[in-house]
Amino acid sequence: MGGDDARLRAVVSLAQAMAAAYTPRGCWRAAALGACEALGGSFAALSVWERGRGRLRVLVNAGERADGEEEFPDEETYPVHQFPEITEFLHERWAGGGEPDAWVETADGPVEPESGDAGAGGADVSGAHGYRRGYCHQRVAALRRRGRGCCVVAPIVLHGRAWGELYVARPSGEPVFDRRDADFATVLAAVVAAGISQTERLEEVRKLAFTDPLTGLANRRAVDMRLDEAVERHREDGSVVSLVVCDLNGLKWVNDTHGHAVGDRLLERFGSVLSRCGAMLPGALAARLGGDEFCLLALGPGADEVVAVATELCERAAELEFGNGVACGIASTGDPIGPVVSARRLFRLADAAQYRAKAARSTEPVVAGRDGEVIRLADSPPKSAHDRRRLRGAPPEAADEVRGHPEDH
Repeated sequence: MGGDDARLRAVVSLAQAMAAAYTPRGCWRAAALGACEALGGSFAALSVWERGRGRLRVLVNAGERADGEEEFPDEETYPVHQFPEITEFLHERWAGGGEPDAWVETADGPVEPESGDAGAGGADVSGAHGYRRGYCHQRVAALRRRGRGCCVVAPIVLHGRAWGELYVARPSGEPVFDRRDADFATVLAAVVAAGISQTERLEEVRKLAFTDPLTGLANRRAVDMRLDEAVERHREDGSVVSLVVCDLNGLKWVNDTHGHAVGDRLLERFGSVLSRCGAMLPGALAARLGGDEFCLLALGPGADEVVAVATELCERAAELEFGNGVACGIASTGDPIGPVVSARRLFRLADAAQYRAKAARSTEPVVAGRDGEVIRLADSPPKSAHDRRRLRGAPPEAADEVRGHPEDH
């Protein structure tokens, strides 16, 4: 009973660790480490079956890693024809009315089943299938190459389909996994599947929270978070931070004349143009702030590079059907705009530049630091209650007058 109690506690601990993870990577790592500890292994990996590419991709390597094994590898993949169990073995088992079970392999080859050892559906689960014998040398070679004596491999099934596999290994000289270990690995794989499913649902919720539903671009919340991080980087190491704010001209006219469906299509099409142009700036974030207002946030590229991309953006926007171009303002720490110690300051300068572009009906971007009026405009309060400027982070005394909504333009 003591061993059963310990394994029950291990299952609970694994489930709790995965539930506490806030990111997919954290979830994968918790799954691998939890399974490794529960099975008394020294190393564990979690892999996903990418059907479209016909490969197993390693998501995480945990525990005592061998030379060349990264914790979160970018491109550690294995063709499924070299490790076919994830496809052939599972399909054969399900066709026989059973459930997928784990199997054990050693550096000397697959473990033969004990007398009478068979899973549901009549298929043994130890690796003695004829078709598996033709491929087991791949795992055997991997075990030997990395100084491991044995492994247990447990299929992970998610939403009724083979999702990937959980792999736990022990070093050479340690006891070989047995049938009871394989059965327990099957239980752990089911717990891992439940944790991954929960993480995927949470990730979808997070994605919705930071995505504009109409255009699929990032939303204002995402911009605020990324801009705070970018400004902090700028303060730490001087990295150039640039913010491009665009107001789509004539949206109200399009809505009133052609209907909101046409207006929405215009917003979507401009969002696509913005995304395409933003891709020219490595790592840039393209976002819809709300209403007819969009932005690009770049960390790293120089100010001239950002201005060139924004200029092309204006040109492409002018070609959109029903569109009337955009009013575009830019604020970049690569230009002489003074100290930028907060996101509010950069937003205020970009807003002021955009305001200047709109007032002048400019077909090109207006750039803070290159237009003498922009900085003065950003730092001055509104002239009257009828001044419709909306400059984010405006001076406190002007806040009530200049704050509004994107639809105010």
